[in-house]
This record gives sequence, C-alpha cells and structure tokens, in this order.
Amino acid sequence: MFDFRDQVVLVTGAGTGIGFGIAQAFHAAGARVALGDVDERSLARAADRLGNSERVATRPVDVREAGSVGAFVTAAERALGPVTVAVANAGVYPNCPVLEMDVEEWDRVMETNMRGVFLTCQAVGRRMVANHTPGKLITISSGAYHSGRKGAAHYCASKAGVVMFTKVLAMELGEHRINVNCIAPGLVTVNRDVRDVSDEYVRALTSTIPWGRAGTPEDIANAALFLASPYADFVTGEVLSVDGGSGTGRTWLPFSRATAR
Repeated sequence: MFDFRDQVVLVTGAGTGIGFGIAQAFHAAGARVALGDVDERSLARAADRLGNSERVATRPVDVREAGSVGAFVTAAERALGPVTVAVANAGVYPNCPVLEMDVEEWDRVMETNMRGVFLTCQAVGRRMVANHTPGKLITISSGAYHSGRKGAAHYCASKAGVVMFTKVLAMELGEHRINVNCIAPGLVTVNRDVRDVSDEYVRALTSTIPWGRAGTPEDIANAALFLASPYADFVTGEVLSVDGGSGTGRTWLPFSRATAR
C-alpha cells in the first residue's frame, strides 16, 4: 500500500480519463491533489467524485499557455502546500492523414502534447528547486512514441518528443534530487467522450495484447504511484510501458517453426 499522506500532487488533464484515474489514486493514498483541466465542467465533476474535501483543489488550465500553467501551480501551492509530485498528463488524441492535415491541427497537437508537458514540468520544477524540495515529475507519453500508426503522425511525433524531453530533464534535475520519468500507456479503455476510437480499431489492437485486454486508467495510475514513491528514488529518465505486452514486438505472428520434440 502506497502512503502519500504528506504529499501534494498536481495533475493536468485531470477532469476525465487517465488523468482523473491518476488523481483519484493519489487521493485514495492520502495525498492532497490539485486537478487542472481545460474543461471546467469536467473539473467540477471530478472534484465531486473525490468528495470536494479540503485535500482537493481545482483550477481551469490551458497547458499551452505559460501564464495559465504558472497560475495553476501557484494556486495549487496556496491551497495545498508545495507541490512534491506532478503528472503532466494533458493531451489530445486526433486522427488525420498527413496529406490532409492542416498546419493548425499539427500545431494544436504539438502545443498541447509537447509544449504542455514542457511548461508543466518547467513551472513545477522551478518551484521544487526554489523550495529545495526533492520531488517527482511524471510525463505521459504513449506506445506511439516507438510504434507509428496511420493518421497519427502528429500524435506519434509529439509522444516521441515527450520521451526525449523526459530524459534530458532527468539529467538536468538529478542534482536537485528531482526524479523525472515517463509512462507510456498502450490501449486504455476510457469513456468515448474522452477518446473517440472505432470498435474496429479497439478489436484489432486488443488482439495484439498478450495480456488479452485493454488497459484501464487504474493500470496507469498504479504505475504513477510507483514512480512517485520512495521505491523509485533511484529511477530517473526512464520510460515505463504499461501496455499489457503490446509493445514487445510482432505479437500477431505465429511460431516460426514447429516446436522440437
């Protein structure tokens, strides 16, 4: 059982889906949690689900804007105390072939999925250094960082960028005893209003998962709890795949030859 009763945890994209699952897990483990999301209605519902206690603070945040991110971090610290764990989760998951993609869509994905991670980690990292507070920064990438798919050039590129950003930031913050790690989820089942994917896509991808099922927000949250815990104090700059084995290789192939007697 993880115990985060003395921790303040900040999560972006926390109104729904994976982000809410992560915030909920830390709250259940005793942490004070700051939830940020661009959708105010989702934030209100998330706070209600957590009981609207004194251990919960919410604030609308657009992770593409430095001022918005800075205000979120400041508000979180005023309400709950110095942030000790931050999860840069906010992201978008679009689908568009390259030849049909306009510059605005490309920029929207990069600004949310990459700039948002940069601004969140930078703002919290600066506060941790200023407060002389060892801490944990967790970024959320995707199995798409190493395995492309049609219609997602911008998404895959952004998630690959998150991985390398994580590694470099881990180098830079090691002297301050701030761990920086990345979680790369595979297929995760969330509400359709969060991630609108076809049944055909889900069936095809699930068939390649050795574990035989899609992941859940709780699966990703458990990985975040570990990376934020003392058990991971000597782990930094790493990518933890949480995908049921789908990233192990060409899982759809049969054995290459008959087994020997």
